[in-house]
Amino acid sequence: MSALSSLKKFKGSTHKSKALGRGVGSGKGGTSTKGHKGQKARKGGAIRRGFEGGQTPMARRLPKFGFSNVQFANEFEALNLDRLQKFSGTVGPEELQKAGLARKGSKIKIMGRGEAPAGLSIKAHKFTETAKAAIEKAGGQAEVIS
Repeated sequence: MSALSSLKKFKGSTHKSKALGRGVGSGKGGTSTKGHKGQKARKGGAIRRGFEGGQTPMARRLPKFGFSNVQFANEFEALNLDRLQKFSGTVGPEELQKAGLARKGSKIKIMGRGEAPAGLSIKAHKFTETAKAAIEKAGGQAEVIS
């Protein structure tokens, strides 16, 4: 395979472009292929993106709704107590990620559905009131991590 820098164009594959606005006899004189008058024939007469000729543009005709402040969003992965039945001792985000219950680097919120395993100490970013009460009732601990 040859190097890209050594490639050459085929003979006759390119042509010199015809000069614009160099008199009627040149074939591209007079209006210089821009037609007669009008905005597109003028110097600096570019039409901006989305311009619809004075008609109300699409971006203003369509309704706007919603607001998403994604850069400051705090998204938590919800995890119910009934999914923690196979654990014992102390459980943190690392153990939950190894078990496939949470994605790496995600914040975890423990929800209150199901029974809490007996004596389980759970470390998570957030707990619901019912989850915290169920864990403490089962003799465990709910530790909030930042």
